[in-house]
Amino acid sequence: MENTIVVAVKGVIVHKGKVLIVKRAADDVGGGTWECVGGKIDFGEQLETALIREIEEEVGLTITVEKILYATTFNTDPTRQVVILTYLCRCDSEAVILSEEHSEYLWATSKKMKAMLAPGIVTDFEKYDVFKLEGLH
Repeated sequence: MENTIVVAVKGVIVHKGKVLIVKRAADDVGGGTWECVGGKIDFGEQLETALIREIEEEVGLTITVEKILYATTFNTDPTRQVVILTYLCRCDSEAVILSEEHSEYLWATSKKMKAMLAPGIVTDFEKYDVFKLEGLH
């Protein structure tokens, strides 16, 4: 079987001191888990362009990308590796319109994120000081 590398972008979307997290739809890969919004880049697409597109598609928000927070990689199976670039984003609205990919959303405090996000995401957020971002509740 051929090895595959997938590149994805995620947004830590901050609004009024909280971060938007979404719950994957039950019938999706990783169904029922909470995560930040984002997805795979298309061939030839710029990273920030992909992030803006994915966030618009998945939650209907227009965002401003501020900076990259961290990059990480892991294998989802023996032949598939995922590289995720996570960015700090801001938005002016909390009016989320969910796509079919997610069943719920929450504007979460740091405490809620620690309780609800997948353990691997919490570990990365702690390692890269995401919970210590200025202005987070």
